[in-house]
Amino acid sequence: MMYYRSIAILERGDEFPDPRTGPKDEPVAIGLELAPELMVKGYREGLFAWSANPVTWWSPDPRAIIPLDGMYISKRLARKIKTRPFQISLDRAFHRVVEQCARPRHRGDGVWITQEFRDAFAELYALGYAHSVECWQENKLVGGIFGVAVGGFFSAESMFHTATDASKLALYYLLEILRRANFQLFDIQMLTPHTESLGAIEISRDAYLTRLHHARQVIPMPLGKYGNIHR
Repeated sequence: MMYYRSIAILERGDEFPDPRTGPKDEPVAIGLELAPELMVKGYREGLFAWSANPVTWWSPDPRAIIPLDGMYISKRLARKIKTRPFQISLDRAFHRVVEQCARPRHRGDGVWITQEFRDAFAELYALGYAHSVECWQENKLVGGIFGVAVGGFFSAESMFHTATDASKLALYYLLEILRRANFQLFDIQMLTPHTESLGAIEISRDAYLTRLHHARQVIPMPLGKYGNIHR
C-alpha cells in the first residue's frame, strides 16, 4: 500500500488502513471503487465514502453522532408529533427519498449524492442494508431520511422535506425504530448547525471506533417488521 503524506492510496487487493492512523480532516484513503461490499466493509471499520471520482474514504476526528435517546425535541415539535400530521412508513419509497435528497437545496448548490452514489445506495437497499423512513401527506411524499444499517450501527446519509418539520419527524421515528430494534450507534458523520440543534454531538474518533466495535457485535431485530408505523 502506498501513502501520500498520511493518506493511503488504495489499489485492488489492498485492505483499508486503520482509521486511527489517518488524517483527522482529510481522507484516510483514496481509491478502489464505489461498490456495495466495499462500502459495507468501510462502515464496519469506521470509514465512509464521500466522493466517487476518485472514491475518498473518510473517518473524521471528531465524529458526529446523535445519541439514540438524545434527539432534542422542542415543545412546538412535541405538540406537532402528538397531532400526527403525517403518515409514517418504513422502506415504502426508498428510491424516491434518495432522489429527493440528491436534489440541490438551493440554486447553484452542488450535490454529493451523484448517480454513482444513487446506484450504490440502490444496491445496498436491494441487499437489505439501506433503509428509509418516509412522511406522507394526502398520499404525497413530503419528507424522509435514509441511511445504511450494519449490525447495531446505523449511518444516516441524508434527509429532505417539502412540508414543515417533515424531515425532523422522519428522524424522530427512525430513532424510535432503531431503539426498539436494539441498535446501539447512530452516526451522522459530521456536525452541522442544523444537526446540532437536533441534539447531535461530537465525540473523538477513538471513542467513536470503540462504540462502533460494540455496536457491530449486536444482532438487532429486523427493521422490516415495522412496516407502516402509523397511518
